[in-house]
Amino acid sequence: MENISMKKKLPVGIEDFVEIRTENFYYVDKTAMIRDLLCAWGKVNLFTRPRRFGKSLTMSMLKAFLEIGCDKSLFDGLAVSREKPLCDAYMGKFPVISISLKSVGGENYDDACSQMCKVMGNEASRFEFLSESDRLSENEKNRYRQLITSDPSGETVYSMSGDVLKSSLQTLSMLLRKHYGKKVVILIDEYDVPLAQANERGYYKKMADLIRSMFDQALKTNDNLYFAVLTGCLRIAKESIFTGLNNLTVFSIATVRFDEYFGFTDAEVRKLLSYYGFEEKYNAIKEWYDGYHFGKMDVYCPWDVISYCYDLIVSPDARPRDYWSNTSGNDAVRRLIEKAGNEQTKSEIEALVAGETIEKEIYEDLTYNQLYDSINNLWSVLFATGYLTRRGERDEDPASQISEADEDNIYQLVIPNKEIRRIFTRQITAYFNSMVRKNSQRFEAFCEALKTGDAANTQKLLTSYLYDSITVRDSTTQKDKKEILYHGLMIGILANIDGWKAKTNADTGDGYCDVKVEIEKEDIGMIIEFKYADHARLTAGCEDAMAQIERMDYTRELKRMGYRTIYKYGIACFKKKCKVVCEKEDYAPEE
Repeated sequence: MENISMKKKLPVGIEDFVEIRTENFYYVDKTAMIRDLLCAWGKVNLFTRPRRFGKSLTMSMLKAFLEIGCDKSLFDGLAVSREKPLCDAYMGKFPVISISLKSVGGENYDDACSQMCKVMGNEASRFEFLSESDRLSENEKNRYRQLITSDPSGETVYSMSGDVLKSSLQTLSMLLRKHYGKKVVILIDEYDVPLAQANERGYYKKMADLIRSMFDQALKTNDNLYFAVLTGCLRIAKESIFTGLNNLTVFSIATVRFDEYFGFTDAEVRKLLSYYGFEEKYNAIKEWYDGYHFGKMDVYCPWDVISYCYDLIVSPDARPRDYWSNTSGNDAVRRLIEKAGNEQTKSEIEALVAGETIEKEIYEDLTYNQLYDSINNLWSVLFATGYLTRRGERDEDPASQISEADEDNIYQLVIPNKEIRRIFTRQITAYFNSMVRKNSQRFEAFCEALKTGDAANTQKLLTSYLYDSITVRDSTTQKDKKEILYHGLMIGILANIDGWKAKTNADTGDGYCDVKVEIEKEDIGMIIEFKYADHARLTAGCEDAMAQIERMDYTRELKRMGYRTIYKYGIACFKKKCKVVCEKEDYAPEE
């Protein structure tokens, strides 16, 4: 493999197209989107995609291509450069207003407005020449100065009245058009983040009114607008934000057009891996980070692929890990699990974690203040934000009573990949932990049974936990995938016990046991091995578990540490049923 130091740098967390192209970063060429966008032509275009799928970089690319004074050499050798008539007609031809609302939020509405003023003020300050433009009247120059003002010391401050802020986008576009004599392109990245923040903190209506007013003036009744592009995670219902905006074209994750421009295609991933000499990591990357289905295209999460390749450069033996969820609190998954109070929803979550599909009616027009009102809305949120993806087509049922219009909204949904499945299992475990603590009597009885080798009571109480929790359904998926939630459930219980050290997949003996427990104060150690019992063959499953403990000598480490009482548990599980066997081994360390 060629010396890695001679390769292009990987753009981890870099969303500036100019920086990527000028500072020797690897770039996956998505510039053909410019051609398709300009040829397809919509006055106002909204692209909705999950976070970390390249929305901000796409907006930076559009600005770099369209803005007056752009560096045309940035696009040398890229796909759009081969479209000479289009480049001649559009490259560097427009004043561009480009803002990102990803930082707009706060504990209250006033804080959020201050952030919005700062965003608009920063953008307006890029056009400082407007304050001296001989093409603007003195009144128009004063309107510009209202967008960017200074305190007595001369330091720039960002403070606008409510009316000035609401009209700021429209005002800036009007001033730019008059100065340049050209209509303006408006780019608004992460348009829905202020709404999400406001919904979490209780000022949603005020923020929705502000966004609606800004968009109405800038996008609906603005003669200075050439066209606009917006990005976000969710498609907010028209009646909430885009009231009367008849010129809006929405390209969601279900839309075929532009489906290959957000996320990496399989060919793009293979090319990247070949460039860095990581071809042998292809299968792992596919298992962990592929599986998203946009329109008719299967794509990988680019944030994950780049982050993992970066780790591989530093450490060639690095294992895939969860990069995506570290950028969010995964509230949608947590809320789904907390609302899973009926057996139907529990069963559906279990099916998803086991790798199966479920069928759900999905609506892409949502409002933030209603996202979590019902379990049905939550399924739509999970689909829109990338925790679930579409897989295959729905089988037609001649006897179905569902109308054709509603059938278009019914999708076969799956968890896209191993990374997202890990998010689900972690959230399930966290919720189970909180549930365990609520029933202290059962919890204490389970601990007592486990540490005394009482297999019968351990089985009885573990079965009750299984019926109360989300586990896995019988399916054709691999046993290890079915067993992982049982491990998590047991660790979830044991993690609440003071003085007990429990570890899953512990390195001991000649391999890794499912769960190792140490109770130092009472000189007790435990090895717990789970087996998923196909066809409810629980007895055979327990025998297999106990045989593995002996064959792999899992108790060796506990003996080395001097534990005098060691319990070996074999636990077989099938759906909500389990069987527990236990053998006690008294060990007398040499003095």
